[in-house]
Amino acid sequence: MTDPTFSVVIAAYNAERTIEETIDSVLAQSDDDFELIIVDDGSEDLTLPFALRKADTDIRIKVASQANQGVSAARNFGVAKARGQYLAFLDADDIWHCDKLAKHRELHDHDPAIEASYARIAFCPDKPGKLKAGRTRSAVLAGYCALEDVVIENVVCTMSNLVIERDTFLEIGGFHRQMRHVEDQDLLARLVGGGHLLLGLPETLVGYRMSADGLSCDFQAMLAGWKKLAERWSHEIDVKRGEALYCRYLARRALRSGTTMALARDFVRQGLASDRKAFLGDGSRGMMTLGAAIAGSAIPERARTSIFA
Repeated sequence: MTDPTFSVVIAAYNAERTIEETIDSVLAQSDDDFELIIVDDGSEDLTLPFALRKADTDIRIKVASQANQGVSAARNFGVAKARGQYLAFLDADDIWHCDKLAKHRELHDHDPAIEASYARIAFCPDKPGKLKAGRTRSAVLAGYCALEDVVIENVVCTMSNLVIERDTFLEIGGFHRQMRHVEDQDLLARLVGGGHLLLGLPETLVGYRMSADGLSCDFQAMLAGWKKLAERWSHEIDVKRGEALYCRYLARRALRSGTTMALARDFVRQGLASDRKAFLGDGSRGMMTLGAAIAGSAIPERARTSIFA
C-alpha cells in the first residue's frame, strides 16, 4: 500500500457532541490523499463508539484508544501510527474547509524549504447545529515566522491549523507528553527556534469552536505554563511584552466564557503591569478588553461572545 501524503491526527476526549462533524470535515477534503488517525484519550462518553462507527464507513480511518493521558500524549500516540509525509492535527471540536489539505500541498510544493504551515482561522461561536463562522478571523504573517510570532503572538492559534513534515516533528521531539497547557506554543517554539521554516497561508481554512469553557479551564495554570515557556526563551524574546499580550488573551477568553468578571479584571491588571503599551496596543483590541473588564456584567453574554473572539 502506498503511503498517504497526509496523516490527519485527531486526539479526542469526551467529544461525542462534536466528533462526527469534525470527522466529516476531513472526509470532505478535495485532496483525498490522506489517512485519518483518531485517538480516543480514555473518553467516558460515546466518543469512541462514534469514531468506530465512522471508521466502518471509510478505510482511511484508523481508531486507537488509550487510558486518559492528556492531549499531548494522545497526539504523540497518533503520530506513532502515522505513515504520511505531512502531519495535520485537528482538535475534536473544530472543522476544516474542504480545501484545507489541498491548499497546504500547494504551498509546500511551491516552496519546498517550508517544513510547517498554517492558515487563517474563523472563530465560531459554540451554538446548537452546524458550526458556523463568526465575524472574527485570525491574522496571517506575510513571511516566515520568527520565535516571537509563535511564543508571544501565537499566530498559529490552534493545533487544528498546523501542517508539519512528519520527519521534522520527530526531529524536534514531538509534544512534551506531560504538558497540558501551551503545548502547542512549546512545539512551535522548538520548531522555529531550531531554525525550521513556518509559513502562513492567507486563506481561511479552519473553523475554531469557541467553547464556553470559563468554568472548566484553569486560566491561572495556563498563565503559569506560558511563563515557564517564555522563561526558556527569554534570551530571544521580550518576556514582559509577551506576558502583557498573553494576559490580554486570557482576559478576552474570560470575558466571553462566562467565568467571573473579577478574573478578567485580574488578567487586565497583570497585563497592564507587565507592559501597558503592549496591552493597549494592536488597534482597538486592548482598549476594548480594558473597557469590557471595567464594565463587567453590564455587557450581555451574547455580545461578549461576539466581540471577544
